[in-house]
Amino acid sequence: MVLDLVNVRLQRDGVQILQNINWKIEKGEHWVLYGLNGAGKTALLDLINAYNFPTSGDCTVLGFKFGKMYLGEELRKNIGFVSSSLQQKFYPTDNAFEVVLSGAFASIGLYETPTDEMRGRAIGLLEELGCIGYANRDYATLSQGEKQRVLIARALMADPSILILDEPTNGLDFIAREQLLDSIERLANKGDAPTIIYVTHHVEEILPVFTKTLLLKNGEVFASGQTDQIITSEALSNYFNLPVHVHWENDRPYLVKGK
Repeated sequence: MVLDLVNVRLQRDGVQILQNINWKIEKGEHWVLYGLNGAGKTALLDLINAYNFPTSGDCTVLGFKFGKMYLGEELRKNIGFVSSSLQQKFYPTDNAFEVVLSGAFASIGLYETPTDEMRGRAIGLLEELGCIGYANRDYATLSQGEKQRVLIARALMADPSILILDEPTNGLDFIAREQLLDSIERLANKGDAPTIIYVTHHVEEILPVFTKTLLLKNGEVFASGQTDQIITSEALSNYFNLPVHVHWENDRPYLVKGK
């Protein structure tokens, strides 16, 4: 079991942020976490990363049971986290290769001397994600899509058991988005891929490899299970309180407003 949340509730300053969260992820599964702005996605991700602890309920991530053992950095070493908010934290003069190498030390910037093995792994990841052509370019000069690929490579440097992609296509045009999604699909289809949690509020980004989906609404699990049973016209019409129609094309869902 990669993730096991049972009746989890999170309260801060008297405000209920998450409640009745039940979610199990088994090794080999790839999930979509779908929710609109304010649904509680960030709070749930912070919980998985042990930045928050549940007010009540049981939370176990990668065998670490919250409240029973030391968590924090030890757990986060096994979780790769990619978010557009990370882009602003890197030194603009570090090149893409250095940013990826920093993932081996979980640091912003490269302060330690990487081993030859680390350098080889970084080159391999840059090649795998299509970044090798701009490995020596300053990070600040890269496009949004190029930066996201570099951040995914960086997150994979420590060989994580979980890879969280938090709305990775934000700010990308159609071509850049589809190129990044192609890279994510290739990664997910590898036999040794980490468990991927793909966070989005765009239905059309749900790739065939994400066979499981959790819908989060107002801090609660609205529905979870097989993607083709969750992402339906009926289910999403109930989720949005608005008639919508889901049609599938090339094994990906697309959403239009119904009449």
